[in-house]
Amino acid sequence: INPQDAQFLDREVWDLKNTPPEKRPLLLHYHPLVIYRFQVLKQADVVLALFLQGDHFSHEQKRNNFEYYDPITTGDSTLSGIGQSIIAAEVGYRDLALRYFYNALFVDLADLHGNTSDGVHVASTGGVWNILAYGFGGMRDYNGTITFDPRLPESWAGLTFQITLRGARVKVDLTRQEIAFTVVEGESVELAVRSEYFTVWAGMPVRVPLADQGSWIRGPFPSKTADRRPDGTLITASVPQAVILGR
Repeated sequence: INPQDAQFLDREVWDLKNTPPEKRPLLLHYHPLVIYRFQVLKQADVVLALFLQGDHFSHEQKRNNFEYYDPITTGDSTLSGIGQSIIAAEVGYRDLALRYFYNALFVDLADLHGNTSDGVHVASTGGVWNILAYGFGGMRDYNGTITFDPRLPESWAGLTFQITLRGARVKVDLTRQEIAFTVVEGESVELAVRSEYFTVWAGMPVRVPLADQGSWIRGPFPSKTADRRPDGTLITASVPQAVILGR
């Protein structure tokens, strides 16, 4: 597990399952200095790193980190579900990836956080596109190399989106059987699908067959939280006493 910070994995665990709904979001009921003493996160910071710097992590590291941090993330930030959906799709938690996608999609359409009247969550709205392209489309950009490893949801027949790569606009058509690339504007682009590299020229679409949509992990997360610190002391899970803060 990559620690959130140097002491994170030695802290007590916040018992989110037994935290009353009326005490959420945590920052409205607990002082930050209380929250920071526990293993609990407002948003999925390490998980986001797995996406942005994914070429520095193995698949096993990504899955281990996701399974550890996802259960202790409150999701109080509307940005959190974006990274969680993308990595959930990549490591194989397809149902969870789709659930996070719909949570992001309906943040304002269904006023899920009860504050849409104060303004649309613009960053989260942009994140919805990120889930489609990076999560389900499996697109990655590592040091200028564009790759695709699709994860189309089981209930979806297909997905289409467009991207601009070095001045060329490309349409991406994903189905359960293949992913296709068409240069709409410009001359050509270079990209890869599951380690196979292609040059797509204008007027010459490239269609790549897909054997599958990646792995699929079913069932609940395995328990990842450590029971003891390196010095042998016990790590416990609890809910601290709440204090209503003035607004």
